[in-house]
Amino acid sequence: MSKKKGTIAVLTGGGDCPGLNAVIRAVGKTAIENGYEIYGIQNGFNGLITNSMQLLTNKELSGLLPRGGTVLGTTNRDNPFKFAVGEDSKGNVIYADKSAEVVRNLKNHNIECLIVIGGDGSLHIAAELSERCDVNVVGVPKTIDNDLPYTERTFGFDTAMAMATEALDRLHTTAESHHRVMALEVMGRYAGWIALHSGIAGGADCILLPEIPYDINSILAKIRQRKENGKSFSIIVVAEGAKPVGGDITVARMVKGSFEPIRLGGVGEKLVTEIEQKTGIESRCTVLGYLQRGGSPTAYDRVLSTRYGVAAVEAFMNRNFNTMVALQANEIVTVPIVKVATNPRGVPVDSDIIRAGRHIGICFGD
Repeated sequence: MSKKKGTIAVLTGGGDCPGLNAVIRAVGKTAIENGYEIYGIQNGFNGLITNSMQLLTNKELSGLLPRGGTVLGTTNRDNPFKFAVGEDSKGNVIYADKSAEVVRNLKNHNIECLIVIGGDGSLHIAAELSERCDVNVVGVPKTIDNDLPYTERTFGFDTAMAMATEALDRLHTTAESHHRVMALEVMGRYAGWIALHSGIAGGADCILLPEIPYDINSILAKIRQRKENGKSFSIIVVAEGAKPVGGDITVARMVKGSFEPIRLGGVGEKLVTEIEQKTGIESRCTVLGYLQRGGSPTAYDRVLSTRYGVAAVEAFMNRNFNTMVALQANEIVTVPIVKVATNPRGVPVDSDIIRAGRHIGICFGD
């Protein structure tokens, strides 16, 4: 048996996302084919702190391509630099810096590079590990929201967009049959990529984005115009981060200990309540929620995930550390990971797809 060239590890952090297993598969197969050992870290950064990891072989990597979720498990709460270790007498969470344990566990397994598959929170932690602890990292951009800077597409977005589009196709029949206004609230946090693309693909009449604060009168005018033109129903796609002109985002709840404690939700219900009150038209909202995260990834996401996973191992083999693989002009490149952990990438309000939507009569609430 030939001697292994070295050892790397892979973890999945943050929310689950279609395509995670496809990346794990590509990372693992590329490492093994090139003579390296590969460890899978359990439950994100928690596994690095608790030393929960297993050596991956082709057996563990078999059958992962079409599977949703992540076989490694994930969490969006465990930050090694601010790890919850208990509560004080008043119920306040006590945090401790566990980064030394992370470094020790990596060294004990002779891991030369950590491949982090995650969104802005996980990649921010990866950047900190590289800067403060001298850990070699390579990031892979993951989020259904498609809001990471320096990459044109994150894997998982295409699957989420397809799910939202299918939901709109189904809502159309109910809206038309009952002469209703039907709103679909989709995920995306502070970026409107899912709402925009699914709204265009699903034939929405109004698309409300976080990047364009909406005026309720503009929406009402569109609904009334359609009714005057013989259309007794309307379809609205609303991003969870959308807000009215001069108003605030709608917060569903706060999650203590999470990298992003603010959880958005509820704007769709507020919207349809106001529409029904002001027009008398029966109006309903469907919140797509976690259905956007689950299930088997689309063919596009499987291919993109595979390209990203292979490129991450190539970056390791080329000693191109502390980077993130990214898609630019349909080519896979690497960018410094410290650049990525910045502000989210929103939809440009002057983008050609918004312009196309306006030309075909879609109302964006302004």
